[in-house]
Amino acid sequence: MKETADPHGAQLRARAVIDLAAVRANVRTLRERAPRAALMAVVKADGYGHGAAPCARAAVEAGATWLGTATPQEALALRAPGSGVPDDVRVMCWLWTPGGPWREAVEADVDVSVSGFWALDEVVAAARAAGLARVQLKADTGLGGGGCQPADWAELVAGALRAEAEGLLKVTGLWSHFACADEPGHPSIAAQLLTFREMVAYAEAQGVEPEVRHIANSPATLTLPESHFDLVRPGIAMYGVSPSPEIGTPMELGLRPAMTLTASLALVKNVPGGHGVSYGHHYVTAGATTLGLVPLGYADGIPRHASGGGPVLVEGKWRTVAGRVAMDQFVVDLGGDEPGEGTEAVLFGPGDRGEPTAEDWAQASGTIAYEIVTRIGSRVPRLYVNGEESG
Repeated sequence: MKETADPHGAQLRARAVIDLAAVRANVRTLRERAPRAALMAVVKADGYGHGAAPCARAAVEAGATWLGTATPQEALALRAPGSGVPDDVRVMCWLWTPGGPWREAVEADVDVSVSGFWALDEVVAAARAAGLARVQLKADTGLGGGGCQPADWAELVAGALRAEAEGLLKVTGLWSHFACADEPGHPSIAAQLLTFREMVAYAEAQGVEPEVRHIANSPATLTLPESHFDLVRPGIAMYGVSPSPEIGTPMELGLRPAMTLTASLALVKNVPGGHGVSYGHHYVTAGATTLGLVPLGYADGIPRHASGGGPVLVEGKWRTVAGRVAMDQFVVDLGGDEPGEGTEAVLFGPGDRGEPTAEDWAQASGTIAYEIVTRIGSRVPRLYVNGEESG
């Protein structure tokens, strides 16, 4: 994915401008919410579409001491020469499948998550060949995805301690993940916290001495101080997107959206009334009007579910997607206005200029803002601004 500091060079079909100052400010805000905990900046899925390495560097500049990824490949990329991530920053990954690159992860000093016995067996085998493995045991406290069930926890802990006694691994963490932290007051939150405390207490009573215990994601970091333990793991919030409207807007939470997605109008034309627009003619012009062609489509990550509703700012006015979003483009009805080709169309940003936000697109698409920013594809260049700390 292209990285450049200047978004104002050659005219581009489309661009996602990433404000690294906003990332740094968001990380500092999140650290203030959890002042006694270390912070893991989650940069999985290419930094939720923002660019993993640039956002990881910005987060570290703002005080993050851990980086979180889903896949081992993501973690190894952060450990690779040229990533710019300092060697003393811990990197963790948690989404493993049998036959994964355990040895490479051990050799790269990556913290690996273990949820089941097969994974423990594979990391132990890698450690016999590559040296001491850093392992974090994940507890399923109620999410039902990754993690070890309470009924199997004793056996997993015992197996990890046996390997630790052999000098093959070090249990560096005990962790879990919330199911409903973005729904304030949901009864599962207290239940998961209780289960997590019980599972941690059992492991520690058996002799586990973790460096970190952690369960807090973005919404928990923002709203549940009792969940902060030794480490918090904000993901979407570090990019300035609210975890859910129920918790608050980015402004209310002290966050600033880091991504602004724009495109250059490819065509502006006059059409008569009764003219069909896009596939299926789900939109037909009510009268003579002008149409603007926005050169972004679902191949770029624009949700097809936003057909007929996705908002766009053109010359200070909100327009909506007219008809269906196609693979490479969509149309907006400009209502008789005639901006020139090349005029900027702003799909979403922080909202400072009256432009829509990622949450507006989420509402139009029947989804969450996480998906809106993360799905923006590789055909859209990421252009980075404020890459250096001022002052």
